[in-house]
Amino acid sequence: MSDTAPTVAVRRPQRADARRNFDALLAAARDVFAEQGADASLEEIARRAGVGIGTLYRNFPTRLDLFDAVYVGEVEELCGAARGMGRLAPWEAFAAWVDRFAGYVATKMAIKEGLNKDSTTLRDCRAAMVAASEPLFRRAQMAGEIRADAEFDDVLRMLAGITAATYVSDEQRGHVLGMALDGIRARPSA
Repeated sequence: MSDTAPTVAVRRPQRADARRNFDALLAAARDVFAEQGADASLEEIARRAGVGIGTLYRNFPTRLDLFDAVYVGEVEELCGAARGMGRLAPWEAFAAWVDRFAGYVATKMAIKEGLNKDSTTLRDCRAAMVAASEPLFRRAQMAGEIRADAEFDDVLRMLAGITAATYVSDEQRGHVLGMALDGIRARPSA
C-alpha cells in the first residue's frame, strides 16, 4: 500500500482523562445509535459513557459532530483492521475484512440520517476505506481466490446491500454473507 493513501482520524483530546471521556462517549454513542437509531437520546449516551451531558456537549457541540466522530471512528477502525489483515493468507484476509465491513455498515446505517452526505468527511472516509481494503481484494484476486471478472466497487455495493438488510439473527446474516463470498470466489477450471 502506498504511503500517500488517504487517512482519516478522529481528533481526540490531548489530556488522558479527557481522551478517556471522549472515547467512552464514542463507544456509548456507537452502541446507543445501533440500538435506537439516529434519534437516540444524547442524555442516554452520556449516561452510558459515565459522564455528564455537559461533557458530551463540550466534546460534541452538535449531534452532527457526534455522528461524524462515530462514523470517522468506525472508518478508522475498519482501515486499521484492513491493514492488520495483510499478514493473513489472501482469501482469509479478504473474508475477515468482509466480516469487519459488515459491522461498519451496521453503524453507518444506524446514523445515516444524521450524516451530511455532501461533506468532505464522507468522501475522505470512503477514499481511506477503499485505499486500505482494496489491496486485500486485489491480493486475493491475484492469488486466484476471487473471480477475475469481479470488481471491487461491485463487491462493495453487494456487501453494503446485504449487510444493510434486516436479519432474524447474527447467524442468518453470517450465512447470507457466506453465500455472497461463495459467489465471488473463483471456481477451479474443469
